[in-house]
Amino acid sequence: MNSFKTLVIGFLAGIAGAYAFFAYQTEKQKREETKTQQQVNDYQPSTIYRPNIVEPAVVPTETTDFSYAATKATPSVVFINSISQSGSYSYWDFLFGGGGSQTQVSSGSGVIFAADGYIVTNNHVIESAEKIEVLWNKKSYEAELVGTDPSTDLAVLKIKETGLPAIALGSSKALAVGEWVVAVGNPLSLSSTVTVGIVSAKGRRINIVDDKFPIESFIQTDAAINPGNSGGALVNKNGELIGINTAIVSRTGSYTGYAFAVPIDIAKKVVEDLIKYGVAQKAIFGGEIVEYDYQNAQKFGMPTNVKEFKGVLLGEVSRGSAAAKADLKEGDIITKINDVEVNSKSTFEEELSYRYPGDKINISFVREGKTTTVAVNLLNKNGDTGIIKRRIFSDANLGANLEAVDYGVKVNKIKGGLFKQIGLTENYTIVLINRQRIKDPQEVIEFFNKYKGRVLLQGLNSSKQEVPLQFYLR
Repeated sequence: MNSFKTLVIGFLAGIAGAYAFFAYQTEKQKREETKTQQQVNDYQPSTIYRPNIVEPAVVPTETTDFSYAATKATPSVVFINSISQSGSYSYWDFLFGGGGSQTQVSSGSGVIFAADGYIVTNNHVIESAEKIEVLWNKKSYEAELVGTDPSTDLAVLKIKETGLPAIALGSSKALAVGEWVVAVGNPLSLSSTVTVGIVSAKGRRINIVDDKFPIESFIQTDAAINPGNSGGALVNKNGELIGINTAIVSRTGSYTGYAFAVPIDIAKKVVEDLIKYGVAQKAIFGGEIVEYDYQNAQKFGMPTNVKEFKGVLLGEVSRGSAAAKADLKEGDIITKINDVEVNSKSTFEEELSYRYPGDKINISFVREGKTTTVAVNLLNKNGDTGIIKRRIFSDANLGANLEAVDYGVKVNKIKGGLFKQIGLTENYTIVLINRQRIKDPQEVIEFFNKYKGRVLLQGLNSSKQEVPLQFYLR
């Protein structure tokens, strides 16, 4: 009995002890929490944090219906057929017979610029053409080539028609990256095709223009553009022309998401020049412009640890050029043309494309850490400030028109006469006569009106294939 009592008392004492310990620990924890809470409440930050709450911008919802732009622009886009003779020729073919030619037809697009028949397209669409056919409103027209500008890959045609729906012109400078655009053209011989995309980038340079003074500052778009779209319209949502579709970058030759257009602000001046003078007026700076980046800074022996590579680098300066006369030197960092910041080669070229020979521009540049501004008087390709006009020579005996080009004398509008008799084709370029280099149309006229005997004519056909001709003049 005593043992049981002892056991019960021990058990109760253990419970009491456990409860006392639990109560003590609980009370201690409460005191620590109160102390911690008191410390937090007493803390005052040296500066009060106030979050920067930005109200979300109200973005207007924009309709994705492009029917207005398509309806407005489509009537102003024409179908172009470029017709030429092609074949394989050599000097021996003409001595012993052989070779041959066949008619080739390639298609493209064009945009009606003026109601009285002026149409703009790409130079590469018609450069091999011996005959140009324009299809519009279910009618066919033979087009006259007004002029070409290989440096921007543009050309102007003229058809005998009035009251045409000239396209409304927009502004490529005002165009924003991300803005919706509509491409209208004739891809893959499918007339009046409309595709939609956005402006992916501006001022793109893709090195496709084969010319001594190329101008590349393309609008890049992801609107689907395919062969046949070349020369067609790129318009904004208002149906206003903001570019001439020119090229795609593709390994397959078909659309892969990268398409390029000549900005309308560049095209507008070129078209006006070609209509007025027959030749685009080029303002020549006279210095090689390269991108200012780490690699080129290293190449020119310039500091590479700069915070930002701002501007473009002036490379080789031509003797007697506008740049040389303004005392600009190799290694100068050009940062501005007038008030326009220049941070890429394409921007520099685009700013020059708006100018004429004789125009004065202010060039801001950095040399040895010092910023300077000089006036530059721009020149033409002949080294003066005059307007260059297209000169066409005509001779009744030869029965054709002749004009000087960079690599010889081009013959066109062959109506009859001697050139038709000897088998000269339209847009044949005479390079050599009896192995003598030819540059002046007057030389050709004088030769054929005076010379008697065997003649070896060497030149290029419209497809730039070498086609020699041998005949006898009596």
